[in-house]
Amino acid sequence: MNAVLQFLDTERNEEEGAESIRGRLRKVISELGFDYFTLVRQPGPENPASDIMLEGQWPKGWPELYVKRKYATIDPLVRYLGHSQRGYRWREPVEAFKQDPQHKRMERMMVDARRFGLEDGYVFPIHGRRGLVGVLTVAGRPVELSPSEMAMMDALAKKAFWELLEAVDPSAHEQISRPVAMPLTRREMETLEYLGYGMTSNEMGATLGLSAHTVDWYMNGIQDKLQAKNRHHVVAIAFRLGLIS
Repeated sequence: MNAVLQFLDTERNEEEGAESIRGRLRKVISELGFDYFTLVRQPGPENPASDIMLEGQWPKGWPELYVKRKYATIDPLVRYLGHSQRGYRWREPVEAFKQDPQHKRMERMMVDARRFGLEDGYVFPIHGRRGLVGVLTVAGRPVELSPSEMAMMDALAKKAFWELLEAVDPSAHEQISRPVAMPLTRREMETLEYLGYGMTSNEMGATLGLSAHTVDWYMNGIQDKLQAKNRHHVVAIAFRLGLIS
C-alpha cells in the first residue's frame, strides 16, 4: 500500500491540473493490481448523468452490454450504496440481496462481468455534508484487501474525488462541500428520522408520546424549512443533505 500512502501524503498545489491528478490516481490503481476503475460523481441536479465520470475505464464492450441488458435497474453494487458508509467487496451486496426477487438477474450480471475480465472488485462510497457525492470502483483480477487496507482505500477515494472535482469543476466543489445550515429542532430531527423509517403520523406519535396532530404540525415545519412539496420529497431532500441515512 506504499503507493496509496504516497498519494495520501502528496498535497495538491493550486497549479496542479486535472490530468496530473488523474495520472497519479491511475498509477496507484495499477500498482494495487486492479485492471479497471472508475471515479464518478453522484448523478443529480448539480451534475447530470452525462457528466458524472471523473476518471477511469471499463473493459471494451462492457458498458454497452450493461446498458443493453438494463442492469442499472438491478445492479446490486449500486443498490448497496444506500446501505454502506464504507467500502465493500462485490460479494457483499450480492449476498445481501440473496432474497431479492431480482437476485437471479444480479447473478447473471456478475457472470457477464466476469466474462469481460471483471472477476472481482470493491466499491468505495464518498460522502460529503450533503450525503453521497461520489463513488470509486476498482475491479479486475481478485485482490485481497485487509480491513486496514480497506480504510486506506476509503481515504484514497475521498482525497482523489475532492481534489479532482476541485480541478475539474470548482463551482460544483464549492457547492457540495459548503456546510449545511438547517436549523431543525430536536423534535423535528426525531420526527424526520422516524419518517425516514416509513412511519405514519400515528406511529410516530405513539413512539414519541405525541398526538398525530402534533406530529403533523412538526412535519409541516420540516416541509417548509426544506422547501419540500410533500413527505416523500422531504425524505429525498433530507437524505441528499445527509440529515438522515
